[in-house]
Amino acid sequence: MNKPPQCRIGPVTVGAGRLVLIAGPCMAESRQLCLTVAERLAGICRKLDIGYVFKASYDKANRTAADSPRGPGLETGLEWLAEVREKVGAPVLSDVHDIAQVAPAGNVLDCLQIPAFLCRQTDLLLAAGRTGKAVNVKKGQFLAPARMRFAAEKVRSTGNNNVILTERGTTFGYDLLVNDMRAIPIMQEFAPVVFDATHSTQQPGSGGVTGGQRRFVATLATAALAAGADALFIETHPDPDNAKSDAASQWPLYEMEELLKRCLAIFNTTRNNG
Repeated sequence: MNKPPQCRIGPVTVGAGRLVLIAGPCMAESRQLCLTVAERLAGICRKLDIGYVFKASYDKANRTAADSPRGPGLETGLEWLAEVREKVGAPVLSDVHDIAQVAPAGNVLDCLQIPAFLCRQTDLLLAAGRTGKAVNVKKGQFLAPARMRFAAEKVRSTGNNNVILTERGTTFGYDLLVNDMRAIPIMQEFAPVVFDATHSTQQPGSGGVTGGQRRFVATLATAALAAGADALFIETHPDPDNAKSDAASQWPLYEMEELLKRCLAIFNTTRNNG
């Protein structure tokens, strides 16, 4: 298998043989929450020598119910993310949901994320690629991993080679996702691969609110790293049960260091023995 190009997100390189973590709260609930989580995770990652990218969504545009909280919105959310990068020193990532968001987001973010449901939207992928910033395309729950080649090619057609692909589970049945770890080496033919350990445990749309099985986050994260994933995507919160979004799947912030120690041991072992 030909090794795909590496992806640079600010000072962090994905696919260079060093574990990378993309993590933060699902929703940017407040400026202070973003700073608290970013500072804690940045400290852990410095201690463990893990590359770190902060993630929070300024707009949760795909909530199950119309009255669910969506976040602070584009302008305020980008202000908070810019403050995280300035005060914590971590590169920042968030979602873009339509072309109108791409230019302002590209002026602030180090990585623009294409949500899974939008991974085939050509104009959105091209607009994100033209910003010159890194682009993280999440694999659609409905899509075979080999088809993500075309998403990566759309971004690279703009002259931007900084693209990563994220595995986040495949639709299996009513309100259930399943992970096929073969997706990781398959998609690594096209780009470095991130494994989304929290969204992969979701039970979408259960009773009008997305459910989840948080207890399987560590199982899936370690399995994905054993399968060769280049990076992990983990949503984490100081009080996940009371989070305003994805409460059932976010990992407790106070348990992140222990989880990352386990993950790093597997990452290093599989690479050293490879």
